Amino acid sequence: MAKKKYSKKASDEVGKALHKQKRGKQRSGKKGKAKSRKQAIAIGLSKARKKGAKVPKKKSAKKKK
Repeated sequence: MAKKKYSKKASDEVGKALHKQKRGKQRSGKKGKAKSRKQAIAIGLSKARKKGAKVPKKKSAKKKK
């Protein structure tokens, strides 16, 4: 059986972020609103990471040689 990537707490945070985004209440940064679902999911995962939930590390940008 495969390991779970995300904990229940993480999926709850993402669900809350998506709910806020649908209602137009999800903030992205200090000024703007979250425009897309992907942005709302990223915000939810980031909040879950801060709370200590089981979430994989962020993928970093590849360095140019």
